[in-house]
This record gives sequence, structure tokens and C-alpha cells, in this order.
Amino acid sequence: MIKLSQIEKTYATPAGPLRALKGIDLNIKKGEIYGIIGLSGAGKSTLVRCINMLERPTRGKVFVDGRELTAMSDSELRSVRKDIGMIFQHFNLLSSATVYDNIAFPLRLAGKGEDAIRAKVIPLLKLVGLEAKAEQYPSQLSGGQKQRVGIARALASEPKVLLCDEATSALDPQTTRSILDLIKSINERLHLTVVVITHEMQVIKDICDKVAVLDGGVITEQGTVLDVFTNPQKDITKEFISVLLSNELPVAFRGGLVEKEYSEGAYLLLRLTFIGESADEPVLAGMIRKFPEVECTMLFGQLDQISGQPFGRMIVGLTGPQQQIDMALGYLAAQELREEVIGYVRRHGAAAG
Repeated sequence: MIKLSQIEKTYATPAGPLRALKGIDLNIKKGEIYGIIGLSGAGKSTLVRCINMLERPTRGKVFVDGRELTAMSDSELRSVRKDIGMIFQHFNLLSSATVYDNIAFPLRLAGKGEDAIRAKVIPLLKLVGLEAKAEQYPSQLSGGQKQRVGIARALASEPKVLLCDEATSALDPQTTRSILDLIKSINERLHLTVVVITHEMQVIKDICDKVAVLDGGVITEQGTVLDVFTNPQKDITKEFISVLLSNELPVAFRGGLVEKEYSEGAYLLLRLTFIGESADEPVLAGMIRKFPEVECTMLFGQLDQISGQPFGRMIVGLTGPQQQIDMALGYLAAQELREEVIGYVRRHGAAAG
């Protein structure tokens, strides 16, 4: 549905050329919710504005639904942009227009008659849950309600693609959750392709199918949300994920020296990740039965869902005969999970041997 090929964008500044995007390649399939995450200044907003050609790339090609937008004239672009809806961080509503008229605005620009406009706006009001707010003005609405108006307005022209540029950044957590649920519902009901620009990993985790990590105008990592969450490769990705999935040691071991070799009184700490059906399997219970001389202490546990898949994470400490621990590690490695050996660490207060 969306293909970006070697997209570059350079701005002229008093200090010299500023390369905001540096050779971006991206393929987004029809019906996907695709997240693009990065810190402020990473190039996210520039990238999304290149998709709808509000910013013309300095170099490269943009394809949407098989059509090359970078080869089109401005008048041709105005025509095809009706297939690309966009919602914004700060809503961009007309303050002097009612909710109804804000949603109707793009239809009036397109020259639609009032009967046709009403036939479109009323169902959209119902879709976003604002039937009772049709005659109110933006100043009378909450932040979440304003964003719902923005979503309805973006859908008025029946787009094939919906671009969301930091659409929840100005909202509180509860309202963010309701807006994300609405976007997910719209994606499923209308089969829209959705591109989500954000700096919040929670947003990516909650609704996206795939994610690209943007850093300094370059995509450093991309893939399914589940793969990127459970096996991040780059430091910037690990930093984003650490907000939701802490990599810190349990409190009783935090700050302790992590060693590769066993020392008296140390626990071998493991970080285990369970994905899908393996999250429901009694893997540790099986290990304990099989190797009764190995003492297994649960130090941290977390159960969640990512892209509809069960996802569990835990840290355990193993003590016991080294040969038995090695065999237990071999047993875990054969299971459907990901294990990471952190190393040998003593609890606070434990004396060195």
C-alpha cells in the first residue's frame, strides 16, 4: 500500500544543509497498523509529511496504492490526497465551526451537496461516539473528544490510508487508551492502512502490527512488534523498550557485581522470555522436577500481551551443583522460550567466599 524508496530530505539552514531523512526504505502492506517511533528530532514528522507529499523529498520515490506521488504535479497531488487522511497532535480544528461542520469541512471543499454531506457526517459522528456533540464547538470539548472530531474529519473523504502524527501525545493515559482503541477498531472495520508516528513505545505495543525505529533520519531497526520487543538489536530500541520492560536487576541484587564465573554465595541470574503458547507452559516446574538439586528462585515476573500474543518475562536465580545448573540451562535452551544468562551475582549483604 505504501512504499518509500531511498527517501532523503534536506533543508537549507543558516548553518548549512540539514539532512532530516537519509535514504529511507519502507514497505507498509494494506491493512497494517505500522508504527514509526523515534525521539524528538529523529525525522518522524518529516517522514509522515513525505508520505502525503506535504513535504517533497529531496530524493527518492513515494508510492501509495501503486501510484508514484513523487512524479505528480501539485494539482494531481491535491486529487490523490483524498485517499490519505491525517490526524494531528493538536487536533487542528476550526474553532469557529461546530463539530458537525468540522467533519463536513473537507466534503464542502470537495463540492459535495448538503444532503450527501449529512449522509456522510451523521454515521461518522456515530462511529466516533459524538452524536450528542454535533452542535458544540471545539472549546466545549475535552482533548479526547477533539481528537475524535479530528479522526472523523480525516475519515470523511473515505481514505485508504490514515496517518496519525503524535495523535495521542497531548492526551492523558486513559484518553489515550480510548483513542487507540478507536483507531484499532477503525482499522479493523474499514480495512484502513494506518501509519502511527509516536515517541511512546506503549502506543506501538498497544495497537501496531509492525514498527520501524527512526534515529537521526535513519531507520535503525524494523520488524513485527513482537520480534522487536522481544529481541531488540540496537541501543536506541532497547532504550525505548526499557520504559515498559525494565532490564534492571531485582532490588536484592541491584548494584552487585555481575561475574561470568561462580563465586561462593552467588546466584546465576537468568532472564527468560515466553512468547505465545509457551507463556502458558510450566517450563520452570518441569526444570525443577527434572533437576531437584537446583534451587530456582523467582525474582521478577511480568505477563502481558503484544499484538494479541501472550508475552511473559521473568528473572530467576539458580543455585546448586554446577553440573546440575549446566544441565538445567541445557533443558531451558531446548524449550520454546528465549533465555539470557545475566551472570553470577550475590544478594546484598551476602559475604564473598
